[in-house]
Amino acid sequence: MATVSFKEKIKGVGGDASYEAKARVFQGQLEAKIPASLRLPLAILEDPPLDVTHIPETCGLLTPQELAITELDATAVCQKIAAGELTAVDAVTAFGKRAAIAHQLTACLIDFFLDEGIKQAQQLDEYFRKEGKVIGPLHGLPISIKGMLPVKGTVGSSGFLATIETATEDCDMTRILRSLGAVFYVKTNQPQSLMHLESRSTFGRVLNPYNTDLTAGGSSGGESALVAMKGSCIGVGTDGGGSIRAPSAHCGIYGFRPSCRTTPQHGVLWYQPGQDGFYSSTGPMCRSARDMRLFLEAVLGANPALLDPDLLPVPLKVPDLTKKKLRVGIMMHDGVVMPHPPTIRALKWAKAKLEASSEVEVVDYIPYDHDRGYSIVRELYYEDGGATVGRILEESGEDMLPLTEWVISPPHVRDHDASEVWKLRNGRDNYRREYSDHWWSQNVDVVLCPPFPGTASRHDTAKYWGYTAIWNLLDYPGTAFPSGFVADPAIDIYQESPSPMSASDEYNLSLYDATKFKGAPVSLQMVSRIYNDGLVLAAQEVVERILKS
Repeated sequence: MATVSFKEKIKGVGGDASYEAKARVFQGQLEAKIPASLRLPLAILEDPPLDVTHIPETCGLLTPQELAITELDATAVCQKIAAGELTAVDAVTAFGKRAAIAHQLTACLIDFFLDEGIKQAQQLDEYFRKEGKVIGPLHGLPISIKGMLPVKGTVGSSGFLATIETATEDCDMTRILRSLGAVFYVKTNQPQSLMHLESRSTFGRVLNPYNTDLTAGGSSGGESALVAMKGSCIGVGTDGGGSIRAPSAHCGIYGFRPSCRTTPQHGVLWYQPGQDGFYSSTGPMCRSARDMRLFLEAVLGANPALLDPDLLPVPLKVPDLTKKKLRVGIMMHDGVVMPHPPTIRALKWAKAKLEASSEVEVVDYIPYDHDRGYSIVRELYYEDGGATVGRILEESGEDMLPLTEWVISPPHVRDHDASEVWKLRNGRDNYRREYSDHWWSQNVDVVLCPPFPGTASRHDTAKYWGYTAIWNLLDYPGTAFPSGFVADPAIDIYQESPSPMSASDEYNLSLYDATKFKGAPVSLQMVSRIYNDGLVLAAQEVVERILKS
C-alpha cells in the first residue's frame, strides 16, 4: 500500500467549486493568524515522524521557561498564579505558542487568537497586582474551547462549512469560565456532522500526536490532540456518544463526561435544535485527574442552573472512600465487540492490580444487552433519518464523508413520524429501567471497562461506539484515563485466531494489525450511575493510585 504524504493525511473535507472557494477563505484566515515566528521549518512539515509529540521541545521555537510552563497541569498553573509565582500573561503566551506549533502537526485548531488572550491576561494580572488576590478559582488559566462552544468574537461551527460563524456572544459555559478567571486563546477542530469518533472538517483532519496514521478521536478530537501536545493544559469538550472519552482515551489524556443537564449547554451550536431524544454534556479534557475535579468544582460551584432553567441544580458530592470499601466491577468486553489486544492487556493488568489491593473489592461485571442499547441510541441520534445532514451538506456543496454517510444510514437510522418517535423513546426509557435493575443486581459502585474497542483507530474506520454510547443512553457519568501502557506490536498479538461475536466484532477484528498501532496510548474508562459524578472522580483517583503503586 502506497504511503500517504503528510499533506494528504492532514487534508480537510473537499467539495464542489463553490465549497472549495469558501473553504480556502476560512483556511486562509486561520493560516494568517499563525505568526511567522511560530512557523515550523518546511523540512519538518514535509515529512514529520509518526510520533510528533517531541517536536515542540526540539524545534527551538519555545524558550526553556515556556517549555517549563507547558509541562504544568491546570491545577499547578492556578496555584502558581495565585501564589504570585507565574503571571497570566506568561501562562497564556507559553500555551498559545505551543498550540500554534501543535496545530501545524495535527490540524487541531479552527481559530487562533493569542493576542486577545494576552489582553485578557493583562487585565487579570493588573487586578492581581492591585488587589493582591485572584478574581476566581480559574484566575489566569488558559483554557482551549471546542469549536461548537461560542466564544465572543471567534470562529465556531456545528460541524459543517455552512454553519461556520463568528460568535456575537459567549455561550453559558464560556461566560461562566470567563467569570471564574479563565483566559481563552484557541478554538479546536471537530468533525463534519459532529457525530464521528474522528475529527475531519473544512479546517483539516486532526491527527493523533503519538501516531499520525491514527485518529485523535472525535468529536472533541482537536481538544485531545492539543492537550496531548501540551498546547493546552485543559480544554472543554462535549460528549453525546463518546466525544470526550474516546478522544481522551486515544491521546492518553484525562476526560470526564458529566451527567447530562448538570454542566452548561445553553448557546452551544447544534444543527438539530429541539432534538431531545438524547442529551449531550460539556466537560473537561486535561492532563491530570485533579484537573477534572478542579474544573467541575469551579463550574458547578458557579450554580449554572441559575442561568439555565433546563439545568438541574445537582451539587458535586465527592465521597470519602477511606470510610467504605469500593466495589469495582470489571467489564472486559460488552458481549458485542471484543477489544483489540492492547486494551485487553491493560484491563487484565488493572484487574490483577486491583485484586491484590485491600482497598477495593473486585467483581466481574456482566453487561446487559448492550447490543439492544446501542441500536436504540443510534436510532435516537437521527430521528429524521439524516435528512437535516443531507440538506446542510447540499446547501454548501460540501462532500459527505464516509463516516457521515455511515452514521446516518440504515439499519440504525430512518425517518420517524410522531408516533414512531414516541415508541422509540418509550423503548429507550424501558431499557434504562431494565439496565438500572441489572446494575443493582451486580452490586457494584463503579465499572472499569474499555473506552473503545481498541486504541486510537486508523483513519475513517471508527464504526463502533458501543463502549461509550451505551453510557450516554443510560446517562451514566464516566471518565477516560491513561493506563500508562502503549500499544506494542511485539506483545499485542492474537495467540490464536478469535471467533467473532457479531458482525461489528468481525469488522473490528479486520482492522487489527499490531504494527499499525505502535505507540498508541492505551486507556481505561470508569462509569457509575446517573448523578454519581463525584463517586466517579473519587473512585478514579483510588483506582489510579493502586494501578500506579
